[in-house]
Amino acid sequence: MEENTGCKVCVTGSSGYIGSWIVKRLLEKRYIVHATLRNLGDPNKVGLLKSLTNAERNLRLFEADIYSPNDYERAIQGCKYVIHLATPVLRDFKDESNQTEETSEAAVGGIRSIMESCRRSGTVKRLIYTASVVAASPIQDDGKAFKPSMDESCWTPLNISFPYTIEGLMAYTHSKTLSEKELLRFNRDEDGQLEVVSLNCGVVGGDTILSIMPESMAMLVSQIIDNKRYAVLRFLEEVNGNVPIVHIEDVCEAHIFCMEKSSLNGRFLCASAYLASAEIASHWRKYHPDINIAEELVEDLGREIVWGSTKLKEIRFEYKFNAKMILDGSLKCAQRMGHFCSTD
Repeated sequence: MEENTGCKVCVTGSSGYIGSWIVKRLLEKRYIVHATLRNLGDPNKVGLLKSLTNAERNLRLFEADIYSPNDYERAIQGCKYVIHLATPVLRDFKDESNQTEETSEAAVGGIRSIMESCRRSGTVKRLIYTASVVAASPIQDDGKAFKPSMDESCWTPLNISFPYTIEGLMAYTHSKTLSEKELLRFNRDEDGQLEVVSLNCGVVGGDTILSIMPESMAMLVSQIIDNKRYAVLRFLEEVNGNVPIVHIEDVCEAHIFCMEKSSLNGRFLCASAYLASAEIASHWRKYHPDINIAEELVEDLGREIVWGSTKLKEIRFEYKFNAKMILDGSLKCAQRMGHFCSTD
């Protein structure tokens, strides 16, 4: 067992899908975790975190909301590392442009405030931001064609409209893109005393400690259970050319790996497979032939875009889960939660 007694890590958005698993792993590794939640009065979210191994001794809970970014100051104090996952909750708007503007302002304002809190703390060495592949589209700026590969040089152009856009998706895309650019600007403008890293995660699946199906995992099985989430999967495919996917354990290990490196900064894409939605459907048909996939949910676009990101592997991070393991694990979770019957 690794010995990290006394080393403090702040995790914002700690009750979410990725956040809860990161807290779990940090506690298992004996870190002291300062975990933030929007509402300490939520018994389910608080109860989950308090039930984790070593939580009684090493977990500290703080209430904080990204719409009030100064809330995070107390949680960050005394920490050596900060892992920032908190994302603005989409609110009800009559006008999508208002939603996009408010969520983007909250996300960018949150990044600025958290970076300033890290600097003022005098203790934080590195800030790791959980970014998204929606900010890393390989589409050309005019939106007419894709580049040959997807890697860390890709940025999503925010002046074009993508197919399958539904309420909230563009607001999320704008907020993740603008907040990540704000974060990485810090690396260029500051003196290097605080290192900042962004991890652009693919669609996460494979397992969960939550009692409900995470949205990203639901996307992976959407051709089986949910047409609405299939539209979200297709939106991501239109943004990224194909669908980058990654197992929850690999995502969390990548965060901790980047945190524990002696020195690191910059942008890293995090996905172990890059599939067309038609390839996901082919997986279900090949390995789970009893599952019926409607023909209208299988769209072979014939794109020849390759996954060009190697930066995580270049610093010796190793993925443990391939596409089959991610998809089959997601299916088992869906079955366990009663979304459809087992095919065994």
